[in-house]
Parts: sequence; structure tokens; C-alpha cells
Amino acid sequence: MRSSPPRPLALVYRGRGATLPGSAESVAALLGRSRWNFDVHYVGPREHLRLTPEVLGCATVYAQPGGDELLPAWRRMRRHRDVLRDYVRGGGRYLGFCLGGYLAGSTPGFDLLPGDTDQYIATPRSEVPGTEARVVDVRWRGRPQPMYFQDGPTFELPHHFTPGMYVLAAYANGEVAALTARFGAGRVGVVGPHPEADAAWFADSGLSTPTDVGTAAGLDLIDAVMS
Repeated sequence: MRSSPPRPLALVYRGRGATLPGSAESVAALLGRSRWNFDVHYVGPREHLRLTPEVLGCATVYAQPGGDELLPAWRRMRRHRDVLRDYVRGGGRYLGFCLGGYLAGSTPGFDLLPGDTDQYIATPRSEVPGTEARVVDVRWRGRPQPMYFQDGPTFELPHHFTPGMYVLAAYANGEVAALTARFGAGRVGVVGPHPEADAAWFADSGLSTPTDVGTAAGLDLIDAVMS
């Protein structure tokens, strides 16, 4: 009997660099529901797998979930900057959700994007008044999509044409909410809101749960970064 081919490995960071409760687990669940038949494992300082070149070298995709503030997270993650850049440049895929999107930028961050990141609530005409959790309306591939949001980033586009960069979603004021881009031989996919959020996220935050909580957009982001 022939043995089944190995499933592609998806790594989800879990540790003090991604401290939003439930985000790592929800990202892992989203990857598990995708059409790519991933073998999903956590990686981090207290996990069985550590974030090393050898472990990343076995992975098809690496996901950085949400967390709290950028600067404390960066202090914990900056020692992995060169390892992650080498991984993506060599053909790996990086997925960044909220804080993971901020960390894909350059000030500070892993510098994986053709542009940089900014705090969405600080952009002109942002409809979000503060950092508390809320539902925001984005247009995902041109269609309205309510999504869970808590002080997520927007993504600054470069001033020059960048081959292989695609904007997937925009906030209500037109700022970029999600995109994919090339980095070397690999790809990066980042999103400001939380498409991994399930109904429990909304309920726990006292928010009305949308009919479509956004996980279809999350699956689309995975497909886009894997293409």
C-alpha cells in the first residue's frame, strides 16, 4: 500500500509576541479549514517547536497572530527578523493578522512589505474613535464585509509600481485593510482586522455578531498568499 504524501506544514506563532487571547488558536483553526490540507502546529518559546531556521525550512506557511502593542511585541520578536526574512525570501509564505500585520512593516518590524504600516485609527476620516474592539465595515474584493477590529494597521502603498502586489480589501475611508505582495521568491499576506475571529469573539466583546463573521475573507487571504 502506498503511503500518503506528507501534508504541507503550517506554523502558527504562539507566545509573548502574540498575546491577544484566542488569536493564535483561531488562526490555527482558520488554516485547518482551508483547502490546502495543512498540518498545523504552534511554534514559540514554550512550544514543542521553536522558531529556528531548521523548523521554518520545513514549513509552507508561517502565521503571526494578533497581540497587544507593537513595541513590546517587537522587542520579543526582533531577534527572529533575519530568520523570517530569509525564510520568506527563499520561497516561504508569511501571514500577518493585526499585530502580525504591523510586524510585517519596517518601523519597526520584519520589513517584508513594499511599503509600511500605520495605525488605522490615526488616518484621516477613520470612523474608529479609539482602541476598543468593534465591528468595522471593509470592502473585500469590492464586496462589503463586516469584521472584528481592534486597533489594527493600515498598509501604506509604495510610490512606485510593485509587481506581484495585490490589494484585497479597503477600510471605509479607502485605506488599505489587506494585501499580498512578493518578497523574494516568497509571498506575504497581511490584514488589519481579524478575519480569524469567530462568533465567540464578538460575544465576548459585547458586539453584535455579523451574519458573515469574515472567515471566508480569511480563507481568501490564505489562498491569495499561497498562489
